[in-house]
Amino acid sequence: MQNMTTFTRSVKVVSGKLLRKQSELSGPFPDAGRRYSRQVVQTREASLPAMNLTTWLADHISDFSIANISTVAQRRSKRMILDIIGVGMIGSKTEIADSYRQFGSTVEGFHSNHKASIWGTGGLKASMAMAAYLNGASCHAMDFDDTWHPATHPSGPVLPALMALSDVLPRSQQPSLEEVLVAFNIGIQVQGALLNCSTQARNIPHRLHPPAIVGVMGSAAACSRLLGHDPQKCRHALAIAASFAGAPMANAGTTTKPLHAGKSARFGLEAAILADKGIKGNDNILDMPSGFGAFYEDYNPKRLLDILTETDDVILHHQDIALKRFPCHLGMHWAIDAAMGTREQLVRDRGGLSVDYIKDIYIIAPGSKYINRPIPTTEHEARHSFQFTTCSALLDGEVTPETFHVNNIGRQPLLNLLQLVRVITPDNNAPSFDDMYVTVGVTTNDNATFESTCTEPYGHWRKPLSDNDVIKKFRNNTRFLSIESQNRLVSLVSKMSKNQAATEISQLLH
Repeated sequence: MQNMTTFTRSVKVVSGKLLRKQSELSGPFPDAGRRYSRQVVQTREASLPAMNLTTWLADHISDFSIANISTVAQRRSKRMILDIIGVGMIGSKTEIADSYRQFGSTVEGFHSNHKASIWGTGGLKASMAMAAYLNGASCHAMDFDDTWHPATHPSGPVLPALMALSDVLPRSQQPSLEEVLVAFNIGIQVQGALLNCSTQARNIPHRLHPPAIVGVMGSAAACSRLLGHDPQKCRHALAIAASFAGAPMANAGTTTKPLHAGKSARFGLEAAILADKGIKGNDNILDMPSGFGAFYEDYNPKRLLDILTETDDVILHHQDIALKRFPCHLGMHWAIDAAMGTREQLVRDRGGLSVDYIKDIYIIAPGSKYINRPIPTTEHEARHSFQFTTCSALLDGEVTPETFHVNNIGRQPLLNLLQLVRVITPDNNAPSFDDMYVTVGVTTNDNATFESTCTEPYGHWRKPLSDNDVIKKFRNNTRFLSIESQNRLVSLVSKMSKNQAATEISQLLH
């Protein structure tokens, strides 16, 4: 894997016209002429599948450039990058991330000849595949990473793969931060595109975990773009990645779930490199019920192709992202905000909050089994519990990373409140981050009821965090770094300049 100094880019010619501009033939890197042997391949139209979703997306990935990313999408994606770096850094300090690193040390080892940085470890290096795996898992270790609609965590599978790949490329091939921004955006675009192939994907998932399905496809697309792949190699990278996709929702709330993001980062990267080395998959992987359609019963690639060809803007331009305020499942943010509203009423009416005068707590929420956990016993169960997050917000008036520490989970006052909780799941409350609501009500011993409803928590895509709050979250999550390093990271990500190398970021993630 170390010999990656030469790639061949093939550019399809149809009816005597290049499908890409001559100025784009140099590839994604400023001095690509020194590293790529560029070859124009005459290809008969009949030698490739007719235009379908696979063909369209492969061309889209190969041709994607900064010109395809609107000012709105650039701003949103830079916020996502800064956020996921911070989330990955604080995630690297968790007990679970340490366990993952022990695994990495056991199966592969961390050697001085490795070049890819493992975030938050003071300079530990690994192979690019292992670094993508471990850093991707750290991004989801606390469930603090971004969430999109249809539901997935898009950034964790993509940025760690791109940074690991950038780390190992020779100095002469180092991508710029602008090129990373371009690759990141196509990785996000592919995930959003594939999720829009299914109406089932609009709801909170109940069978398969989306980051393990679309995440690996986004990682493969992003890495293919950074490597400057032609459409054929992009097509095969997607096909290979599809064979690495999938993970059951049954592992939500366990120490396995963060691995879904990590394995998508790793295997998407590996899929792109396998395609680069000539490994091939099905040419129509995105258009077949037995291909990517195997993951969704109502998969409809034609519907998506119609949607994608109607606009020149990426999906992120139209559909913003949710950046989380709390380190837990996004659905919990509705419960926390509603609980805080109810608590405010109680404190105002009673002059304070006491567990002793509460006799009943009800939560009106969407029906979703894996986030309905009456008495969680681990931090990962607690991050997926309407009951736990509601009662923690009522009791403490805040939810922080410390809320989910084992000592807080077993507090007697909290356990007393949890015993009082009823969850009501009306049919009209859809399990969708785009439409759901949560009501939290408290009845006191004198039969007074206090109630608050949240329809859009702060941080939701329709109510996004301010830039100042995104930076504040980043600084809190990276507080173990120096102020100088924090400031430098904020500056680098705010620009994502074509004049700065990607490794300028990874060098700061120690």
